Amino acid sequence: MIWRVGNGTEPQDLDPQTVSGVPEHKLIMALFEGLVAENPRDLSPEPGVAERWEVSADGLVYTFHLRADALWSDGTPITASTFLRSYQRMLTPALAAEYSYLLHCVRGARDYNEGRLTDFSQVGFRAVDDRTLQITLQARTPYFLKLLASHYSWYPVPIHVIEKFHGLARKGTAWTRAGNLVGNGAFVLKEWRQQQILTVARNPHYWDRACVRLDEIHFYPVENQDTEERMFRTGQLDITYELPLAKIDVYRRENPAALRTEPYLGVYFYRFNLKRPPLSDRRVRRALALAVDRESLVQNVTRGGQAPAYSVSYPGTAGYSPRARLSGTVEDARRLLAEAGFPAGRGFPRLELLYNTSQNHRIIAEAIQQMWRRHLGIDISLRNEEWKVYLDSQDAMNFDLQRGGWIADYLDPHVFLEIWASSNLNNDTGFAHPDYDRLLAQALAAPDDATRYERYQQLDALLVEELPVLPLFYYTNVRAVSPRVRGYHHTLLDNHPPKYVWLE
Repeated sequence: MIWRVGNGTEPQDLDPQTVSGVPEHKLIMALFEGLVAENPRDLSPEPGVAERWEVSADGLVYTFHLRADALWSDGTPITASTFLRSYQRMLTPALAAEYSYLLHCVRGARDYNEGRLTDFSQVGFRAVDDRTLQITLQARTPYFLKLLASHYSWYPVPIHVIEKFHGLARKGTAWTRAGNLVGNGAFVLKEWRQQQILTVARNPHYWDRACVRLDEIHFYPVENQDTEERMFRTGQLDITYELPLAKIDVYRRENPAALRTEPYLGVYFYRFNLKRPPLSDRRVRRALALAVDRESLVQNVTRGGQAPAYSVSYPGTAGYSPRARLSGTVEDARRLLAEAGFPAGRGFPRLELLYNTSQNHRIIAEAIQQMWRRHLGIDISLRNEEWKVYLDSQDAMNFDLQRGGWIADYLDPHVFLEIWASSNLNNDTGFAHPDYDRLLAQALAAPDDATRYERYQQLDALLVEELPVLPLFYYTNVRAVSPRVRGYHHTLLDNHPPKYVWLE
């Protein structure tokens, strides 16, 4: 039984500690597993490598009991020290892992990650014995188990393999290639033909192998949505990564059984590079934000049930909705641009919007480009780059404006706010605000969720005021799925543990 999946693009890599994208996440979910796994219907935490756990009364100490039959795909046992060494690598400053901050909730982890602490034994990870791992947190973290379950930064990595390829403090070594990669998930890497296909096969050493019904998954890195849709229509794919915007209404009319349009916990935005004038001027950023007609964008361009976004946080996440909203008119936008020295757009420099290669991203960018031209009299050019190059440009801040999106890593409002801290490696805007950092720290130290959520309201208000990013709309997932696919349930994070998927 082979599941054929459109994966959107060629993955950056398969190292859970150095990648940062959704296409990579889909692959890593098949190849690796953390202490805690996800229920396929609601993503609630369920046993993974850890068969059970306890939490101390104060919520600071988590004790995980590892299953005896947890093995790497080469038969090597997975022990508590496996996790210790994995987390040490994740926090190693030289590795510069973008998601290392997700481990900062552990006592001493941030100090070690930022070089203020050099003795890893002082960080809050402890191997009590081979099958018992203890994690001590810096402060109460109510979403900790959700974080462990949903994000690959917490997965173990095969240190015994990575060492052979000298990759403990380096990205991009060959340990993730077919024939080298050792994982602990339900599947193992069988073949990786770049830009063509990535194949995973059932892992005979996986502890829950009796649950796995698929023999293989074939992932196709198809960036062109028209090509991907044709592959689905002709039976070469069982599921697409997305659908071309122009095909959504066609599927509604002609193939509604295959069309999936579902809420997706993420926000689509444009990053500003605050280090480049005139985007360093808040008035210019606000003028660009107010000149976008979001209602028209979602009704006439994206057409997939998306909701216009006037703030960064996704409304209703774990009971939290932002009160602060971007507000103003096109006339306000013109006035702000004139105050910044560009009346009717005169003298405005030639800027560029970077987006990763995608027909849908191009269509959205062209629509917004026209709004800026019509409302403000400015002309911002467009530049596309393939996924890996685009990510490098993002990390180096080699852009004026950049298409971005943030998909929640776990089901808590903190996930939309932590990335704009000045020290966060996913920030990539140049935004650094001492009040923002202070409020974020206060939120983490809050004694209860009501207090924590009030700090989030202040953070959202700061983002609306400063606008390091221009929020556009809240995502939906719009894709085609064959009626043969079973065990694939709607989830807000769009995580679908592949060990539960099968084909009728």
